[in-house]
Amino acid sequence: MVALDGPSGTGKSTVAKRLAMALDARYLDTGSMYRAITVAVLRAGVDPADEVKVAEVADNAVLVVGTDPVKPGITLDGDDVSAEIRGPEVTLAVSPVSAAKHVRELLVAQQRAIIADAVGDVGGIVVEGRDIGTVVSPDAPLKVYLTASAAARAQRRTKQDNAAGRESTVDAVLADVQRRDNYDSSRAVSPLRAASDAVEVDTTELDLAGTVDALLDLVERRGLRVTG
Repeated sequence: MVALDGPSGTGKSTVAKRLAMALDARYLDTGSMYRAITVAVLRAGVDPADEVKVAEVADNAVLVVGTDPVKPGITLDGDDVSAEIRGPEVTLAVSPVSAAKHVRELLVAQQRAIIADAVGDVGGIVVEGRDIGTVVSPDAPLKVYLTASAAARAQRRTKQDNAAGRESTVDAVLADVQRRDNYDSSRAVSPLRAASDAVEVDTTELDLAGTVDALLDLVERRGLRVTG
């Protein structure tokens, strides 16, 4: 079990998937689960800041999360929302939804079940998010906190959005990155922070291959690679 935490735009998703593939492990993007609940909230016409109504929507939402690092995917009530969860409306609304106490309790329980199934089935899983090492799996044998400068993260996110056909500018993305950082770090429930025993990896000057190599080295040094 590798717990990979960090703020938006550090490359967590791409790095986590590549790491999982290299280790023949499963992969879980916990952020996609909060985004899927946010889609449900928006579809229901509920104010993302209304915790009571958001909780009701979350209780009735049926999520199926893929754990294949090659093509993870996620469905909401039977609909594939893999693309929809990355839209600008969801990005703007996901912070208050993910800060709701009941939503976090509900999804953390689901995440722990997915992790247990993966470890029991194939022997390992790489899990990425913002509270994996601190809340979801505080006993994870390897906790990594990915970080990078806000400017570098904005550049990466803009490139990623444009490649996916989502129009964005560096200035707009930078403002959103800073907004998310402030919101996620200051929320009362499961704030974004590095676990006390996490290894911090700054990706500002690292490319994808270099970051994955650094994490594989940590896995090897902890004796976590599953063989046979």
